[in-house]
Amino acid sequence: MRTVTVIGGGISGLAAAWALRDTARVVVLDTAPQVGGKLRTGRVAGVPVDLGAESMTAMRPEAVRLAEDVGLADALCTPRPAPVTVWSRGALRTMPPGHVMGIPTRLDELAASGLLSDHGMAQLRRAEELVPPTTSADVADVTVGEYLTPLLGEEAVERLIAPLLGGIHAGDVNRLSLASVMPQLAAIAQDGEPLLAALRRKLSTGGDAPRPSPVRGVAGGLGHFAQEVARASGATVLTGTTALALDSEPRGASGWRTHAATADGLLTLDSDAVVLALPAHGAAPLLRPHAPLAAEALAGIDHATSAVVTLAFSRDGTTPGPLTERNGFLVPPGEGAAVKGATFLSTKWSWQSDAAPDLFLLRASLGRAGNDTVSSLTDTQLLRVTVQDLTAAIGPLGSPLATEVTRWDRGLPQYHVGHSERVRRIRGGLAGHPGLAVCGAAYDGVGVSACVASGFTAARVVMVGH
Repeated sequence: MRTVTVIGGGISGLAAAWALRDTARVVVLDTAPQVGGKLRTGRVAGVPVDLGAESMTAMRPEAVRLAEDVGLADALCTPRPAPVTVWSRGALRTMPPGHVMGIPTRLDELAASGLLSDHGMAQLRRAEELVPPTTSADVADVTVGEYLTPLLGEEAVERLIAPLLGGIHAGDVNRLSLASVMPQLAAIAQDGEPLLAALRRKLSTGGDAPRPSPVRGVAGGLGHFAQEVARASGATVLTGTTALALDSEPRGASGWRTHAATADGLLTLDSDAVVLALPAHGAAPLLRPHAPLAAEALAGIDHATSAVVTLAFSRDGTTPGPLTERNGFLVPPGEGAAVKGATFLSTKWSWQSDAAPDLFLLRASLGRAGNDTVSSLTDTQLLRVTVQDLTAAIGPLGSPLATEVTRWDRGLPQYHVGHSERVRRIRGGLAGHPGLAVCGAAYDGVGVSACVASGFTAARVVMVGH
C-alpha cells in the first residue's frame, strides 16, 4: 500500500485523506492544535458556535455527500427561510427574491425596498435593454465591476453585488475576476438576450415549486464535520506539527521526504506522495526548490485578513425585533461600517437556539481586502466597533454575557483578474513532479464544497497521476 503525507489539516486536506483511505496509508500534519482549519467550532457562554465557516453550499454536492458518508446525515440542517437583508442607505432593507448573486430581476419590488436611490434604479432599468458580451472570451480577464457596472450602474453593483461577494470573498468587485467568482454570467447571455431577461429565463426553469435551501449546516458546528472526516479517514493525524521542507526522491527512486517541527523536536517522514493542503503563502516556500514557477504563481496570490466576533446576550424581553425577524444582514463596502456582515445564529439555526434557549447568539464578520482595520485593532477595539455597528443597524443590544474574537490572518485568497491562468501555471509547474499535488481554497473556490472537491482531485492526482 502506498504512503501519502498530507500537509495541512483543513477540510481540503482531510477530504484528500478520506479519499485515500482505502488505497494508501495517510499521515496528516497540521500546525494547529486541532484539525479543521476554518471549520472551527468553539464555545461562547458554554454553547457550541462556529468561529469560522458556519454553512456550506448545497448547490454543489461534494461537502453534503461527504458529511453523509462520514455519518452526519442526521446532523445536516437547513437555516430558517429568510430573505437576504442589506444595511443600505442607513437602514436594514430586504432584497427581493429572484436575484442571482445580487443581480435583481424584480425591479419594481427592488424599487419599493429602498435599497437603491431613484438615480440607482434609473440606471438599473437601463439593463432591461442592454446586451452583455456573449462569449466567455469576452469576460475571461475582466473584473466584476468592469463587466457589470456598464450594464447595471455603479450603485447597483456597490449595494447589491458587492455585499454578497464581500461576504464570500472579502474582496473588491473592482479587482475580483468575473470569470473566477461569477462564472455563470459568462454563459447566461450566450444567445444575446439582455442580461435581466436571461436571468429571468434561468430562474423560471425551476417553475413555481419551492426552492430548496442553497446552504446546509451541521448541528453542533462545522468543526464537528471536520473532526468526523478526520476520524473516518483512518489517517494518522499529527497536530502541532509544522512542515519545514520537502526533499524529492529521498530513497534514490521515487517519493518525498517531509521535514517537520513538533513540540518534541524535528520529525522526518518518507512517503510515496505528498498533498500540500496549505494556504498559497504556506505552500509556496515548500514548493520553491522543486517547482519554482508554481511557487512564484502561488506567492502572487493576495489574501484578505478577516475576523469573526461572536457575542451572547440574555433573552430578557428587550431583544431588538430585527434579531428575531431576520437571519442577519450584509453591508456594502461604501456604507462606512467595519462590519461587513452579521449572522443572527439563534434565529438562523434551530440547533443553536435549542442548545441555549435563554441566550441570543450572533456573530459579525469584519475585514475586506485592501483594508487593514482588522490587523490594526486590538480584540477590545474590534469588539467595540462591532457593537457600535450592530447597534446602528438593529438598535441597542445591552451588555453581552460573553464574547469571542477569532482572527483569520490572510485567511481568504483573492481571485483577481487572471486567477484561472495563475492556477493553470501552478498545476503546470507540478506536472513534472509525480506524487505531488496541491489543494485548498486558493485554486477553484473558497467554499467548503469547493475545498472538498479540491481535496478529492489532489487524492486522485497522487494516486493515478491525473
